Amino acid sequence: MGDVLAGIHATWEFDGDSVLIRYERGIRTPRLLQSLRERRVPHAALSSVTLTPGKRGTVVLRAVPRPGADPLLEAAAGQLKDGCDPYRLVLPAARETLAEYYADELRACLGADAGEPADRFLVAAPEAPMQFKAYDGRAGFDGERISFRWSWTGASSEKWKAGDQTFPVKDLCGVEWRSPEGLEGYLRLLPRGTETGAPASGVLAGAGLGTGTATGVQPVIPRPARADQDPAAVIFGLGYGPVHESLPFAAAVLESVRRKQSAPPAAAPLTAAARRDPADIAERIHHLGELHRAGLVTDEEFSAKKAQLLAEL
Repeated sequence: MGDVLAGIHATWEFDGDSVLIRYERGIRTPRLLQSLRERRVPHAALSSVTLTPGKRGTVVLRAVPRPGADPLLEAAAGQLKDGCDPYRLVLPAARETLAEYYADELRACLGADAGEPADRFLVAAPEAPMQFKAYDGRAGFDGERISFRWSWTGASSEKWKAGDQTFPVKDLCGVEWRSPEGLEGYLRLLPRGTETGAPASGVLAGAGLGTGTATGVQPVIPRPARADQDPAAVIFGLGYGPVHESLPFAAAVLESVRRKQSAPPAAAPLTAAARRDPADIAERIHHLGELHRAGLVTDEEFSAKKAQLLAEL
């Protein structure tokens, strides 16, 4: 088509096999859309196109993605508000006829399998490296591994006992994201061979594995039911883990997990273990001692964890 349709907060550019969506940087544009900047959506990723009345004299043109085609929506699992939907284009009602024309043109480009779930992600995920600050720590993702570094004030004693965590993508089977705009929001990684309670409504178990476990027969390792006690999770709070930071993070991790699952196994090169900063080790031993004096850590746990930290020097 080669045309451009400008709406409120976004502009759609129609190419031969895709739609390039560019989001405005204005103060009224939702922060999630600002953080995404632009997304190229192949026609093959779409299942349908709708045009409906909007609020205050507007109409809403929406491209509906196929299930499993977009890692961002898979991670969101239905928790996004309408205003943050990256597939909505809001236009003045006076442009309804023009919007209907483009809707018809886009419908004509949909493939024969538009009504079927996608067998792989067709829309690109946000790119690593990424990081955000959660209530109980800081999460980072470099494209190959996810790291959780606990904070002094927010992390539970269970997480301090476990220490900072690093999770290679190849060892994960999925991710759960519960929006910080609701109660008890969190980002939770699902290592292979683990189990939790039934996922909450609107939470993705990830990578096409609705039970939250990898395929195949594997030992099942119990995990804490509460995210604030799970070293594989960070929790959100007011101002911590906002949607525009934590959701793209979750989508990038999920895309990497699925890509690793579909890729043939490769021999990992041998690398020397990185040495920890002595000041960091001393800080952790000091905090461990405070937990010990407060009765939150037993003598045996204190001795074992201290020896483990010293061994990292």
